[in-house]
Amino acid sequence: MTSDFFLEEADQWRTEAWKIIRQRPDVKFFLLTKRPGRVWDCLPYNWDAGWENVMFNVTCENQSRADERIPILLELPFKHKGIMCAPFIGPVSIEKYLAAGQIEQVLCDGENYGGARPCHYEWVRNLRNECVKYDVTFVFCGTGRRFIKDGRLYKLEGNSLQSEQAYKSGLSYQGKPIDFKLTDDWGYPLDEEQLYKPYFGKRCQTCGMKMTCNGCSRCGRCE
Repeated sequence: MTSDFFLEEADQWRTEAWKIIRQRPDVKFFLLTKRPGRVWDCLPYNWDAGWENVMFNVTCENQSRADERIPILLELPFKHKGIMCAPFIGPVSIEKYLAAGQIEQVLCDGENYGGARPCHYEWVRNLRNECVKYDVTFVFCGTGRRFIKDGRLYKLEGNSLQSEQAYKSGLSYQGKPIDFKLTDDWGYPLDEEQLYKPYFGKRCQTCGMKMTCNGCSRCGRCE
């Protein structure tokens, strides 16, 4: 999820990536792009109506990008669809798109780069309220380096601090569950006890990403 799966530079290795995704129907894959217009030409020959283990997301950092990319997203053949408003640099309303009933998850995060543009609390709250109306999971991942609330600018350096403040805001919302219908190699559904269960350490408990995270890798750096 840290790269654009459909950028042109990925054309040389994407076919191999599709094969790996197809070989692991027991694993969820999170694909992200700001180039939904390229997707049709990049899907594998055996894609059909989509694969159950793939969550496809488009980035929508402001309203113009949302209105450009989400209509394309709604026309693409994916079983699971989401929206990522990151970096969140302008107010975004997606209610008319949520009403279509295809969007299962919305994530947002402020900007983290040098010269970061501010993210406003009101933008996040309004986006969250639209998701709540349609019972769609909303994850406030982080505030970004510059966050404005009640007219006050907060300078938040460090991803951990930004994520913790997003968690403390209480804006994230758990909507209706996403059913990925994962299977084993033979196509048989996995029982609850066979599914991967993420582990969350002490520092994970106040992380804004927890709701959509695969859990801690237990690298030991938190000890």
